[in-house]
Formats: sequence, C-alpha cells, structure tokens
Amino acid sequence: MAETLRFTGRILYITQDPALLRRQLEGEDLDWSEAIPLRDNISTDEITPGWVCFYYDETLGRYSMVGLAGGAVEKDSIKNGGFEVIVSGLSKGCGSSRETAPYSELTAGVRLVVARSIEKIYGQNCQNIGLLTSTDFGLLPRILRGEEIPVEEFTRGLDPISADIVRSGGLFAYNKKRLDGELAPPAIETPPRPMTLVEKIIAKNAVRDAKAGALGVPAVAPGDALFVRTDVRFSHEYVTPMADSLFRGALGDDAKVTDPESVFTFRDHLTFLGDVMSEEKRAMGLLDEANGLATTQAHFSKKHGLRLYGEAEKGGSEAICHNAVVEDLALPGDVVIGTDSHTCMAGVLGCFAFGVGSTDMANAWYTKDVRVRVPETVRFVLEGALRPGVSAKDVMLHILAQPFFRTSKGIGKVLEFAGPGVASLDLDERATLTNMAVEAGGFTGIIEADEVVVDYLHAQRGVAKDALRARLMRGDEGAAYLETFDIDLAAVEPMVATPGDPRNGIALSALDGDVRIDIAYGGSCTGGKKSDMDMYARVLRAALDRGLRVAEGVECFIQFGSQQIREYAESQGYTEVFREAGVTMIDPSCGACINAGPGASRNKEQVSISAQNRNFPGRSGPGQVYLASPLAVVASAVMGKIVSPSVLLDDA
Repeated sequence: MAETLRFTGRILYITQDPALLRRQLEGEDLDWSEAIPLRDNISTDEITPGWVCFYYDETLGRYSMVGLAGGAVEKDSIKNGGFEVIVSGLSKGCGSSRETAPYSELTAGVRLVVARSIEKIYGQNCQNIGLLTSTDFGLLPRILRGEEIPVEEFTRGLDPISADIVRSGGLFAYNKKRLDGELAPPAIETPPRPMTLVEKIIAKNAVRDAKAGALGVPAVAPGDALFVRTDVRFSHEYVTPMADSLFRGALGDDAKVTDPESVFTFRDHLTFLGDVMSEEKRAMGLLDEANGLATTQAHFSKKHGLRLYGEAEKGGSEAICHNAVVEDLALPGDVVIGTDSHTCMAGVLGCFAFGVGSTDMANAWYTKDVRVRVPETVRFVLEGALRPGVSAKDVMLHILAQPFFRTSKGIGKVLEFAGPGVASLDLDERATLTNMAVEAGGFTGIIEADEVVVDYLHAQRGVAKDALRARLMRGDEGAAYLETFDIDLAAVEPMVATPGDPRNGIALSALDGDVRIDIAYGGSCTGGKKSDMDMYARVLRAALDRGLRVAEGVECFIQFGSQQIREYAESQGYTEVFREAGVTMIDPSCGACINAGPGASRNKEQVSISAQNRNFPGRSGPGQVYLASPLAVVASAVMGKIVSPSVLLDDA
C-alpha cells in the first residue's frame, strides 16, 4: 500500500432520515457536520441481506446496503454513486460474521469506512480484504479538502499484526510475506502473570515458530498480537464457496487443506430456503445460486477429504453447525474457529471459540492458525437461582440491556460467566449464555468446564472422564478483568427484546399494552436445544390441560437443532404434545433466524416472537421480531399476544 492516500470520490453519510440518505444517492453532497443524524447499529444483515449472500464474487457490489432500513438503497445505488467513503454512527457491522458485507462495499468502490465504533469481526474482515476503517471523524474535513492521508492514520491503535496486514493490503498478501520470512509477528514477551481462562488457552496454543510448529508462551496479556493454533475449523454452505475461491485464488488450484481431520463443513443454513423463497427472487435465479453453494461445498469437501454434515434421510440437516460442535467435535481447552458469529456457543465446553470471515478461514485451512489480538475479559458472576418461569435467555436479554453493552463497550470483549448461579444451570442453558455473547459485539463467551461438562462429554461421546478432567482449565487467582458484574438470578424477570436489536431488552411486565402476534418461532442454535424442548413441552402441556391450543391466526413453529435433539423430543413424547397443541414442527436446520426457512415473516405488518438470538432489521423477514425465552414464545403462541409464562404456568 502507498505511504499516503487521497480519496477523490464522494462521501456517503448513512443517516437516520431515509429521505436525506436518498438525496445523497441521487447526487446531493453533504459537508461534514456533527449535526448530521447518523445511523447506529448498522448490521451485516442490512449491508448484505441473506439472499445477497448467495453471490460470492464482485456481483456483491451491486447489492451493497440494499437491506438498509428505510428502503432508500436499491441495486447499484452504492456502486453507481461514486462513493469512496461511507460514514455511520455506533456499532458498524454488528450481527453475523459474513465477510460478504465488507466485500460488497469494497466491490462497490468504497475504500474507507468511518464509524463511531466498529464491531470486531466486521473490522477484522475489512482488514483482511484491504478495506480501510477508522473511528476518527477528524479525517472527514481533511478528505473533503483533498489532503493526502498518511496510511498510519489507518493503522493507529492496531496491534502490529493488524497494522502490517493493513499496510500489505490484506491478509493473504501479509501471510505470503510471513511464510516467506519477509514479515514476522513480534515475539510475545509478556512476563508470567495471573491469566483469565481465555488468556491461558491462548498462551497454551500460541504459535512461537510457524515453520517448526512450536507452540506455547509463558503468558499473554490484553493487546498482545499473535497467531494461535486451532483444534477445530468449520464452515457452512453460505461461506465455504467464497473461502474456497479465496483459497484457490491465493494458493492455486492444487493447494491442500492442512490436517483435514480437524476441518468440517455443514449443509445447515439454507436447507429449507426453497420453502420460503418468493417467486420474485426465484425469477432472479437466486434459488439456483443458493443451491449451487451447497454443491460447491460438497465438491470442496470431497476434494479435500473433509467430514461434511449434510442433509439427513429423516429430513433436514444432520445438525446446525453450532449444535454439532458441542455434541461431536469440541473439547475443553480447544481453540475453535467457524465462519459464523455464533461459533462462540462452544465456549460452554470451556473452549476459546469464535467466528471468523472467509479470508481468515481460507488462511487457516492452509496454516492451521488464526490471528488473535488478546481480548479483555468482562466477568459476570451469577448468584442465586432463577425463579420459576425464567430462563437463561431472560438472563442474557437482561445483561445485553445494560448500559455497558448499549454503549458499545462490549465490542471485542470476552464475556466470562461464573459463580454458583452458572453451576446451577444445565449445559444447554449455559450454552444460551455463551451463544448470545456475540449479540453484545463480544469476541466470545466462555464458561469454565466442570463436572457437568465431563459427565456430558463422557455420556455423549464416550470420552474417558480422567482424560476430560486432565483438559479442564481454570482462570488464575488474581487475574485481571476489565469489569466484573454481579447478577442476582432471583431478581431477573421474564424479558423481551423489542424489534431492531437484541440489546433492546425490557421486562415483559413493562410492555406497553397488548402486543398481538402472527408468528411464534422456537428454534435456531439458541432455541433448538434439548432443554428448550423441555420448556416448550412444559408450557404446551399446561395449555392442553386447560383446554387451550395455539391461538387462531397464530402460526407456531418448533425446529430442532439437530437430529439428536429431534430424537430426544420424540423419546420424551414431546412431539405428540406439539402436534396436539397445533405446532408445526420443522426438521433440523437453520432457517427462520436467517430468513431462510418456515417461521420467518412474509410482510412488514407481521409480528413475531422468537427464541432465536437476534432481531436486527430484516434478519427474520420484513416484519417486527421480538426476542424472548422458549417459555414466553409458546405461552404467547397460545394466548395470541406477548405474555409472561406465568399466564399458563402455575408455579411461575
């Protein structure tokens, strides 16, 4: 990259007012002013809605930002507008880890993204592909004056590896220099110190010498930049083809995946897309594009000898990737990376698990390592016990609604859950906590593995208990945490997150008036686990005992997270309860959560209540999505409006 850069194209301010945004798209230029009402919380779901991700080449540039709330941006609006700089407010790039989002901006001609704060995965994906980012709004007047901007303005505050990646123009260019010996990450010289659980896992897996395969350093501290050896690498059909294209483009068609036994692929995200895709999108050829992703992934998996979790004879997928990683793949102390932001769910096993983009995964297929800047950890000490009718989902919605997260302070942080309150939760409920850590913009979530984990993995996979106990790791006494929050579980009420953001949590009792619903959805990696099935069945049995079923005019869906979870529900008699109550059951897969299966809204007027993990605009269809616990979802389905589980549960 040149030492200085000049931006001669236009600046686009993503404003709260769609009319002002539309005027810019039509040719009006604005001078920078602090008074411009910038949009906050622009998610990757808005930058590249799910259907746009069926493309994975420069076609993405034609559809950049088409999902933006307000409908001002249309096909080719960004590409044809001559914009080189895009400006927005807090939390740019929240949501999924999809690298299609920054890649769409880059291929639409954008060279620089400026925002008040930038989400970790989105920011790293930008670095990987050579899209510049900054949180310095002082650059805007300089750009408007035509100044030459030193490249150091875009590396300030970055760790040495990230800075070199920016200067190199992207991750593959950097790694070519790294493997050729032209560049090397700085040696980790942090002296021994008390470390958090994540810091200890990073230190154990730190790559000291990539060529010799030497691992481990005495200690790391927040801010240290290094490469970490991975134990599990996985991708799904939404992302594998783009990563494969990058892999071959950088390393050649004959490039081989290193250690294929630790690499896994999943056909789980788009399994039921054909059931819900509109005729308009079918006419655009999008269903063929989507099905082509699965075909491309299957070819890639066969070529490299990878385990592909595909479609099952019983119907649907073998499993959602996150459920399968917990059921089959990860072990305590592992480093797990996946091309999905909810990879953090595996933190329930005491893993350091996090989402990465296509470029990071393509790189890791070859090097088996991934770059990490050691994150700070925020600790949540859970005390007491949950009241009847309250679940881990309510705890997370309560946590996410705190000012710490609503002001973006959680971006890039580890959320560690500890205390006797955690010990009182079963493994599936704990997994809800780690799964939703990313909704705060967090790096990951983690819980120290204990005998609950040992018993689970022994029963699930037959791993010897002594071998599992030998893998257990604990944070050190005296380890430093950025913040520590004490949560009294007994004080947590049934919660709901109002449409637009998972951080919009309020107590259900504070809802203003009746909120009637059209759809109730219980499923996804967050809401499709065994304990979630227990909760759905508990409420629906109570409803049937009162002579009640799903309310007229309400569609209620329950979707299983894996074939194992469906078999569990069948063995417990839950599926009969669901049928009798008027529930539509869906075979295992992702789906409504990403607007790719039954349970997603079909128009803007529809209102949904969902047990999934996020409700960004357009995430689960064009309607309004409220997030709640599995208990509240099915209670609301029966009553036809959003209600507390206590309406049907005598002990709640």
